Amino acid sequence: VQLQASGGGSVQAGGSLRLSCVASGFNFYSYAMGWWRQAPGKEREFVAHINWNGARVDYEDSVKGRFTISRDNAKNTMYLQMNSLKSDDTAVYYCARRTIELPPHIAKAYGNWGQGTLVTVSS
Repeated sequence: VQLQASGGGSVQAGGSLRLSCVASGFNFYSYAMGWWRQAPGKEREFVAHINWNGARVDYEDSVKGRFTISRDNAKNTMYLQMNSLKSDDTAVYYCARRTIELPPHIAKAYGNWGQGTLVTVSS
């Protein structure tokens, strides 16, 4: 199983970025996926979750209305469109495969994690 996140970078507050996560080594269409982030000195936190076909999505409250999670099963790729970025969004963003039937905001629900991509938002 490999999860390759990309698309991070530096942006000013109010700007946008789109993260991508390319999956390989498993049947991507069979699994729910999630985005998590870890800011310097803080614990990893849930950002967003998408079920296998995109019909169900969940967001952490602080990103609702600003971030959009989506997936393209034909391309084995998940996305996170991030708009109206704030300095508090600065973090390393990780994509993860949900492998255990626990609530999607619980880290233990995810059995595989990508390497992370850094997002820096300057005010």
